[in-house]
Amino acid sequence: MDQIELQVDEMSCAACSSAVEKALNSVEGVESSSVAFATGRASISGINLQGNALAQAATKAGYPSKVIDKGIDPTKLATEIEARQHKNASQWKRRAITGVAIWAPFETLHWSADSLGISGPWMPWIMFAASTTAMILIGGGFFKSALGAARRLQTNMDTLISIGAGAAYFFSLFILISEKLFDQELGYPMYFMEAAALLAIISIGHWLEATSTAKAGSAIRELLKMQPDVAEQISDDGKTTKIKTGEVQEGIRLLVRPGSRIPVDGVVVEGASEVDESIVTGEPLPVVKDIGDTLIAGSMNTTGQLILKTTVDGRHTTIARIAQLVTNAQSSKAGIQRMADKVSSVFVPVVLFIAAITVIAWIIAGDIETGFVSGVTILVISCPCALGLATPMAVMVAAGESSLRGILVKDAGSLEIAGKIVTVVFDKTGTLTLGKPVVATIELEGNHEEEDVLRFAAAVESPSEHPIASAIVNEAVTRGISIAQVQNFEATAGVGVRGIVDKKKVEVLRDNAATCKVVVDGITLGRISVTDEIRPQAKATIQELQSFGIEVHMLSGDRTETADSVAKDVGIKPENVHAEASPSDKSKIVAALPRPSMMVGDGINDAAALAASDVGVAIASGTNVAMESASIIIPSNNIEATAESIHIAKDALRTIKQNLVFAFMYNVAAIPLAAFGVLGQNGPLIAAAAMGLSDVTVIGNAIRLKHKLRKRRIKEQ
Repeated sequence: MDQIELQVDEMSCAACSSAVEKALNSVEGVESSSVAFATGRASISGINLQGNALAQAATKAGYPSKVIDKGIDPTKLATEIEARQHKNASQWKRRAITGVAIWAPFETLHWSADSLGISGPWMPWIMFAASTTAMILIGGGFFKSALGAARRLQTNMDTLISIGAGAAYFFSLFILISEKLFDQELGYPMYFMEAAALLAIISIGHWLEATSTAKAGSAIRELLKMQPDVAEQISDDGKTTKIKTGEVQEGIRLLVRPGSRIPVDGVVVEGASEVDESIVTGEPLPVVKDIGDTLIAGSMNTTGQLILKTTVDGRHTTIARIAQLVTNAQSSKAGIQRMADKVSSVFVPVVLFIAAITVIAWIIAGDIETGFVSGVTILVISCPCALGLATPMAVMVAAGESSLRGILVKDAGSLEIAGKIVTVVFDKTGTLTLGKPVVATIELEGNHEEEDVLRFAAAVESPSEHPIASAIVNEAVTRGISIAQVQNFEATAGVGVRGIVDKKKVEVLRDNAATCKVVVDGITLGRISVTDEIRPQAKATIQELQSFGIEVHMLSGDRTETADSVAKDVGIKPENVHAEASPSDKSKIVAALPRPSMMVGDGINDAAALAASDVGVAIASGTNVAMESASIIIPSNNIEATAESIHIAKDALRTIKQNLVFAFMYNVAAIPLAAFGVLGQNGPLIAAAAMGLSDVTVIGNAIRLKHKLRKRRIKEQ
């Protein structure tokens, strides 16, 4: 699969992203495309893709586009996003202020002229001039967008606005010309100011939308700004030179002063310090870094001065990769949004048909004026802008807030499914446990001492690389026991190890009653039980998931006794433990459990099970294979992020459903009122205000979600 990214300009609202997607999907070889209105980026996947052809298709659809180089310069992207959102908000602000400046005084003049005694035959011409100015300055953008869609034999929300405002204007112009130039008294009022008001009020709604969208999408800008703009490169002679972070190459040395952020991923080659890595791990406590330790871009250096050698360039840092994942998640679409898009695609033509039928019905009934006003009201009140915002706004907020917790959501579909999860399956080793075996108990035989058992066992196990051997040796070192040299060391797979220690034949053998038994010159000194240390947050995480009504299972390739012991400690039901499972067994077990399901794992042997689940969750410290197979990535030291990701997803899904109700039910309820003339002669103005209110309600609900998640994040810290 080829992957190409485009920068897309001149998208004025969320509905525009659907038009761009439609144009991109029509290009040969494209399998899928997703467009993020908030960031102005499009991500396209397919076979034998040509970047220029894709950019040309989007440009031809009315949205100038260009191919973006692979890799992200976080500083540049943050500036681009901020500039784009500021430009969009400024354009709508200018149009809104201009529209109100034209409409308000002339509307006031229109209604007060008679009472002030200044009314005259010139009044309609003044209204015509003011309305014409508004149609050119404010309506130009709407008309351009609508005509562009018409040329492609398509419709969009600007089609409804353009027809509504245009109908009011040209209907009034027809009456003006008929009455003033041809002396034909038609007896119908003119709607010049209503057309101007319509454009002004809708522009105000878009201005509020643009401003609110920028606030809702601020998380990714916050994330990107955590990578410094510049880095200090150290030359061979020790001199430092400041360079842009995006221009940093792999393999160079950088100076990181106390109190500054790590500019690019690397390894410490000089110095020692404590580094705050909460941006990636979510852990607020600083971590000690010394020579040879890795440093993550965006982390805060707190105390000492460090010199690092970069392991990536400035465009492929951890921050850049996180930003890429968040951007992709924000631009991807959940199933519920795709349904909304399908509704929107047929909604506009249906509305045009309803408006036409309404006008014809009122004309037949002998009331042309009501028919005209009702038709215009239907066109305006039915604009599906809020429907296009309902899901993206909530997804944008949820993905952004997740990233600030170190939780990376790869796509909106996974976020939606995570909100409906009924089963969560944990791998045992390295997931519920730390993956580092430790000595749990030592059972003695006869009058022997624990130190003797450990001394002989550690000595004969010291050459072995087996995890159990490491646990025994580490326990001996922790207790300050001196470890003797072993001679004639032998290891037999599935049996154990043996050797000569202090002229004694020592054997550490597998045992049914414990992990192993220690035999010296044929006499059993004792038995050692080794267990994998359980993660501190594992039990609390299981309890929280169960409080959601989620059934929790555990998978393990380990023996049943060990798996049962871990399950008991963390609170998983015995019947939900699946032990001695091979990688293929794991995927079959996951596939057979109640769905939608979530699988949490960290190793290569978990990849198939992660893929078999509806939502795969990988621990960041795990293998690349596991993370590639996962839909969500959580910090390595925070298994509680599993429950938090579901919590965020549930909140986001609830917000999406609320938004769709606000957007869709509003249109469904309002169209009959408009069609039957219930809204009266001021129907178009009421419709314009209501449409703007619908947008603001949807966006406001998303911002409410952002504040709720942010408040919870701060409380947890």
